[in-house]
Amino acid sequence: MSERPHDPEARERGKANMKAVYGWDVDHVEGSFVEYTVDHLFGNVWDEGKLTVKERRLVLIGMMVGSGLDDVAGLQLDAAVRLGELDADDLRTLVVFLAHYAGWPKAAKLNTEVEKLIARMSSDDDLP
Repeated sequence: MSERPHDPEARERGKANMKAVYGWDVDHVEGSFVEYTVDHLFGNVWDEGKLTVKERRLVLIGMMVGSGLDDVAGLQLDAAVRLGELDADDLRTLVVFLAHYAGWPKAAKLNTEVEKLIARMSSDDDLP
């Protein structure tokens, strides 16, 4: 893959947006895929300002559940709870809503993960 120009401003925006989305710092950016993820996806796409992080996250969760990408959906759900965007009631409402669009089997799997997340976060007193 050819070298692409590095945009330091996009890199810093990307790092800041990744922290806002996931709650952790991105210290080391190496390799084309990670560079595109930080610089373009988080530095530009997540930074355009039309939708909030929570709105984007809800769209992403719906897409991931509908596509069967449970690991990515789980990552987003965990971050949403840790960052105070969704509470237990929100999570359960999301499961019922997605059941009607993504299908009952996918929602049943999501429900299992949501209940585990709620139990884990409640025991840690981290659930808003």
